[in-house]
Amino acid sequence: MTRKNRPKHQGSSAKREPGGRKPLDLAADRGAALRLTPVSRETAERLDRFVEILLTWQPRINLIAASSIATLWTRHIADSLQLLDIAPLARNWVDLGSGAGFPGLVIACALAETAGALVHLVESNAKKAAFLREAIRHTGAPAVVHAVRIEDFVKNWKAPVDAVTARALAPLDVLLGLAEPLLAAGGRGLFLKGQDVEVELTQAAKCWKLRSALVPSKTHPDGRVVVVDDLQRLPHRTKTKA
Repeated sequence: MTRKNRPKHQGSSAKREPGGRKPLDLAADRGAALRLTPVSRETAERLDRFVEILLTWQPRINLIAASSIATLWTRHIADSLQLLDIAPLARNWVDLGSGAGFPGLVIACALAETAGALVHLVESNAKKAAFLREAIRHTGAPAVVHAVRIEDFVKNWKAPVDAVTARALAPLDVLLGLAEPLLAAGGRGLFLKGQDVEVELTQAAKCWKLRSALVPSKTHPDGRVVVVDDLQRLPHRTKTKA
């Protein structure tokens, strides 16, 4: 039998994507993520829709690092969901620099069945803001997009806030400056940080007096959630003359 006439192998049902790439299988990572941060069946289905729309948009605007796609569920979704355990009673959330929707849109998906819950997604990048609006439409999550600079958003914000979140946005001392008006209004800061968190806290202590705690991450051994419950800007110190 010639190679040309040889029957096709029937042992695999996997189809290849254009360019010969194997189809993406996130089932194992999804299962691991939902064991780390269990959610209801309805929330899991909303998150499935979110992942679907994210992967559809990813080639267009590079929402997340390509190297993290295979661990999207554990690295991004579970990392976001863990904040709900720290602020289980929070209903009004503000997510600064929402980007691809982590953690804000993931939190909104989890709060879709909670009366009065609303997550404000602040993202100045027009393309990412458009993605977030489409993801909200696709998932039915209780969220609204504010396509403005963070500084402009917080300056004009008047409503109560329960929780303020940010992930991979800025060093902690800078982040506290951005979030200060929201935290002063009673919001609790929940900031996802990595292995340099102690260095960032030391730097922040030069400018801020804060009551904070570090919560170990459920998704990475070096990760921490900086929980800020009280924040005061230190008075500017000038050098004394000799």
